Amino acid sequence: MMRPQSNHHPLWVQWAQQNPFQPALVTTHRTYTWQQVFVLVSEYQQQLSHQGLSEGDVLTIVGKNQAEVIPVYLAALNLGVVCAFTMPQPSLRLKQKLDSLYQTDQQSYLWLLDCSGIEHSEAADLNTQLVTLSCLSELKVDGDDEQITTSQESNFNPQNLASIVFTSGSTGNPKAVGHTLEQHLCSASGLLEVFRYQQGDTWLLSLPMYHVSGLAIVHRWLAAGGCIKIGTGQLETDIEECSHASLVATQLHRLLKSKQALTLTHVLLGGSHIPEALGLEAQQMGIETWLGYGMTEAASTVTAKPVDASCTAGFVLNHRQLKIEEQRIFIGGETLASGYYYQGKLTPLVDKSGWFDSKDLGEWVGEQVSIIGRADNQFISGGENIHCEEIERVLNQLSEVNQAFIVPIEDDEFGFRPAAIVDCVELPTKEWFIEQLTGRLERFKFPVEYYRMPQQEQQGIKVSRAGLAQWLQQTRSK
Repeated sequence: MMRPQSNHHPLWVQWAQQNPFQPALVTTHRTYTWQQVFVLVSEYQQQLSHQGLSEGDVLTIVGKNQAEVIPVYLAALNLGVVCAFTMPQPSLRLKQKLDSLYQTDQQSYLWLLDCSGIEHSEAADLNTQLVTLSCLSELKVDGDDEQITTSQESNFNPQNLASIVFTSGSTGNPKAVGHTLEQHLCSASGLLEVFRYQQGDTWLLSLPMYHVSGLAIVHRWLAAGGCIKIGTGQLETDIEECSHASLVATQLHRLLKSKQALTLTHVLLGGSHIPEALGLEAQQMGIETWLGYGMTEAASTVTAKPVDASCTAGFVLNHRQLKIEEQRIFIGGETLASGYYYQGKLTPLVDKSGWFDSKDLGEWVGEQVSIIGRADNQFISGGENIHCEEIERVLNQLSEVNQAFIVPIEDDEFGFRPAAIVDCVELPTKEWFIEQLTGRLERFKFPVEYYRMPQQEQQGIKVSRAGLAQWLQQTRSK
């Protein structure tokens, strides 16, 4: 396993020198070798330079994954330009983010991907320079006799800030989390010591790069010198020829049900409770399934393990540290972000002794960590502490339920009581739920109301709790 690079050559240059003709990047149109990726990066580096971007500048990239983003990100690393990734959103929301990234007198650079959801006319109001970059298909990369020379001006430094990703903002405003390349590569190498991915393997990039879980796939690809395939959002066809994928349990469940022939050997599962039966079913098809616990601030995965019957979230991976004090989980180590970024300045995440308060609650089970839930997802009902996640875990095990969320609702007698929002085909009766929960949960934790999850909340990997709470309030007040 490679330790993150210490010499001056970026990893993609090393792979282009060592394995020039090995497949590195698969798009809908074609497959590029490492040597061709090197050529693409040089091309984009020139295009970024010509548009005025240089060391220390921030390039904000808006939209879902498209193939150009990967070589452009590497080109930015070469220039010392920081890439801030953000999801498609209304221009007003985007303006808030731009205001937090750039000082008033500072030049802001915006690259709108095809699916950014923003018209160029709206972008004019954002008072920013729009960056235009060629499509991959327009670039010539076929000079196989090209020497891999690094003659271009390079400000490459793995200790420079490389990426900014916004937290999901489940509580309040999203924060901009800044990582260096070295922190990302430490994250990658710790996972790859236990979860095998190597040259000749192809990892599907199905998660957006504006989520740390998507960005982590790119850095694992770089660290291992493997191959990466850009997903289009059509999982059944995207997964063809892929050996590795990061999925949520429902996606894996659907793939196994579809009975299509799979080349998958390894799946990293994210999200809530993973049923052991799913792991076993995958295992029978030769697929190793792992689950993990992680967060944006720690460059994705912190603990991981193969899916099994126990409810733990796995062992602490290399390059990370984890301690639990009064059930509160604190994270340390080399994958932690440099800080929260605001207008060019970084605020450290850690306390004086170098620990980051995850605001998650957990406990040790032997060498493994078991996650109880978010500290701010607990409420007091009739004097008892209730963890939303504990009730959700039980509901998620029921056959009729795809996913469930608990929202506390006010109650004159108890202060708060739990209400359940359930993603299911047909919402069962309250009596059915009571019957199912009896013996699995204490009575005072039974939800007092049940609602079917609204469609609009089911976008993306994370359902917004704040969004659900708002929806429930409106629904109940009607």
